Amino acid sequence: MFAMNFLRRCLVIVLALSLAISLAACSPVQFISQFDTQATQVPQLVVTEGADPKTFNYALSQESPNVFGYIYEGLIGVNGVTGELEPALAEKWEVSEDKKRIVFTLREGLKWSDGQPLTAEDVIFTFNEVYLNPEIPASTRDVLRVGESGALPTVRQLDQRRVEISSPEPFAPLLLYGGGAAILPAHALRKSVTTKDAQGKIQFLSTWGTDTDPAQIIGNGPYMMESYTTSQRVVFRRNPYYWRKDTQGNPMPYIDRVIWEIVENTDTALLQFRSGGPDVLEISAATFSLLKREENRGNFTIYEGGPDTTRLFMCFNLNQARRPNGQPLVDPIKSRWFNTVAFRQAVSHAIDRPTIINNILQGLGEPQNSMIPETSPYYLSPQEGLKVYDYNPEKAKELLLGAGFKYNSTGQLLDADGNRVRFTLLTNSGGRRIESIGTQIKRDLSKIGIQADFLPINFGTLVDKLSNTLDWDAYLGAIGGGGYDPHGGATIWSLDGGLHNFNQQPQPGQPPIIDQKFADWEREIASLFVQGAQELDMAKRKAIYDQTQRLAQEYLPFIHLVSPLNLAAVRDRLQGVQYTSLGGTLWNIYEIKVVEDK
Repeated sequence: MFAMNFLRRCLVIVLALSLAISLAACSPVQFISQFDTQATQVPQLVVTEGADPKTFNYALSQESPNVFGYIYEGLIGVNGVTGELEPALAEKWEVSEDKKRIVFTLREGLKWSDGQPLTAEDVIFTFNEVYLNPEIPASTRDVLRVGESGALPTVRQLDQRRVEISSPEPFAPLLLYGGGAAILPAHALRKSVTTKDAQGKIQFLSTWGTDTDPAQIIGNGPYMMESYTTSQRVVFRRNPYYWRKDTQGNPMPYIDRVIWEIVENTDTALLQFRSGGPDVLEISAATFSLLKREENRGNFTIYEGGPDTTRLFMCFNLNQARRPNGQPLVDPIKSRWFNTVAFRQAVSHAIDRPTIINNILQGLGEPQNSMIPETSPYYLSPQEGLKVYDYNPEKAKELLLGAGFKYNSTGQLLDADGNRVRFTLLTNSGGRRIESIGTQIKRDLSKIGIQADFLPINFGTLVDKLSNTLDWDAYLGAIGGGGYDPHGGATIWSLDGGLHNFNQQPQPGQPPIIDQKFADWEREIASLFVQGAQELDMAKRKAIYDQTQRLAQEYLPFIHLVSPLNLAAVRDRLQGVQYTSLGGTLWNIYEIKVVEDK
């Protein structure tokens, strides 16, 4: 399970801290009575998620939350407590002396959730026909590119249980990102890869969308999907062919059914939990003190997992390209502001992070300054020289005036041509915390004469703007920071990376653009990420990633905000929970038990 959660956190954009869709048809009382009845039949776990899944196709997913942590595994996993690599579908692996080749040996008798054998042929299909296929916009390919040339690994089958993944040169992340990627079923998906539609696109691009019967989705993880009701719930049931067994030979996971309730409003989710509904609730600092008083009476425990590895930021659209008809992606007037480094630095100085921490996070957080999480050994701290932007409106104004901006008689900020500085700041709707932060940023920027029109919108619409139409000014969002290895950020920093959102290139099947420009610092960070992947010595790798963090903080493609503490409320009837910032609440779901008398 955790291999998928970890990889998705490294590869996938998360556009808010709390996402969701309305649970209009389910009041708290209905929620409790319906699933109390089911709980008397089989051991089950009920969780809330903030949004509907956007796809059932792992290779095409760039969003969170998603279903894949329940239904897929890779060759290896990552321990959610220690961060160490562990066997998963592969029982072992061997790394060559030159560090260019890894041979994985699959476990005997592996099966897919439909009972079909899972063999090395599935691994070969997954890599050679899906992830490394240029016609498929898979984020996994971005983090497997090797060297300046962007060469991809070679994957070949040695026999029915052994697969070799080799790199043309030493590539430090090969084991983690090659071994950790989900393995997909060749017998179910190969036809969609080899068949094209009337427009000449492979059918895989439209395969296993959320309109597919969930029972047809074949996986290899601890659970399989049973049903999906839009804007209400996803139901998972135990995969009878899952490979894990406990020390007594009992099949795992122990919990028969997982109910993923879709709840847009965080207040509704909180009310349902307090009424005895879901078993797990990711909570914010705003609700911590309330729930802390109810722990004993409510028969639940609040876990604290350390600073969130998710990177919360504000970002401007730096893309200066045009449509083929000559229309700029971004209003040229606004684009000149956004592409002025002093402007971005001034905005960063204008944001009152201490107030965000004290008022919105109730003191349960800290300032954030890097895309690499504080828990990573590659993190560069302010004490080691990383630039920080303290709250200083006067410094912000000084930077703006030095860059040619000016103020009118009413304190409004104008550019050198007299245009008022005003832009739209987007985020996804439904999360109290993210919307509170956006409201404060709007207020903070007004103090330096900038009008930010804060607009929370539907998550799907936001993703479409960021990844497809590229039609946006600025957005408030988050990216999964991953854990140990910074190379998960390659898809963010590579010039053609699928998550290079601040200056995005179109992905396969998206509208073309022309005359795109990349800044020197942007190219340098991309190059440094290539070098970091090539370097095997940890100290030298850290020096490389230190420089990426210095450049990113100087030029601010992402204006980092705060890191809240990870907090979760978990019913005491769940036994075996090991909550951490790295792994989350359910990273070891296969060994969690429901004990009804708790």
